[in-house]
Amino acid sequence: MPSLSAIKILGNVLFMAKGIKLPVATATDNGGDKGWTEAYHKDRKDADLGAVPQCIPPWFMPQKAEYKPHQKSCDDIGKAFKDFHDAMIDAVAFAHDLWKLQAKFKDLQIAAVAAVGAPGCLDGPELESNIKNAPQCASFTGNMAKARDAVAKGVSDCFKKWQGQVTIPGLPLYPAFAAFPGPMAPPMPNVPVPLIACVSGMMSEIITPDPMTKAMDDALDQGLKDKDPEKHYHALHESIATVLSLAFLIWLPSQLVSLVLGKGPIPTFAPPVVPVGPVVGGDNIPIPGHLMS
Repeated sequence: MPSLSAIKILGNVLFMAKGIKLPVATATDNGGDKGWTEAYHKDRKDADLGAVPQCIPPWFMPQKAEYKPHQKSCDDIGKAFKDFHDAMIDAVAFAHDLWKLQAKFKDLQIAAVAAVGAPGCLDGPELESNIKNAPQCASFTGNMAKARDAVAKGVSDCFKKWQGQVTIPGLPLYPAFAAFPGPMAPPMPNVPVPLIACVSGMMSEIITPDPMTKAMDDALDQGLKDKDPEKHYHALHESIATVLSLAFLIWLPSQLVSLVLGKGPIPTFAPPVVPVGPVVGGDNIPIPGHLMS
């Protein structure tokens, strides 16, 4: 049962590459807006210089290189961002594992060897509540909880869109049903196929980061957005979405669809003249476990 293979360092490096600096407030000198200029630091003591990053890779850059107060802000806030980033990715993987245990295909139409599933044939619970209640982030409170809820809702909404459009496009899942010796084919498991063969018109929702990033941004509490005019939350969401979209892209071809029990009548069966016949108007037994292998 393959879990999501999340490459967390990718999100760390993506955020670092943006070169976001702290502190964000603009310094003033003699009443004029001159930004973080050398004049601002000319009276700083040598003891305040010589700082090195403690958070590796660094998520934020100091406005003044090697200036200890700035570097401390970068280290403290960067570590908080990194811990949240890693915790939310682990929480999504946790919720996804629970989803796989409950996911199932339903309402398939079987004709001879082929199975057809219309959009909506893949059924499973929403991820949102399981992400929120994952052990990695269930104890979050205050603004951390609001940020967690935005990630949970954004990821869950995108995953639900993908799931709702999953189809089985006439795949040859039941070779034994081409010529079965009996009036009724009993429940038989399908030939395992990769999940990516069950195409979805909304696959881009989970394998590209932009839709997931936007969904998280939209779900974030407006009060938190107002307090972050530099939109650091957007960079954080983009990092999380990039890691998760790659993880889903790796998962789809590695996940096997198996143990989908198909059955159906053989109306042409008429021994001894016609001792075998194809299944016509068959269906499947919709029980969880189709994505456990």
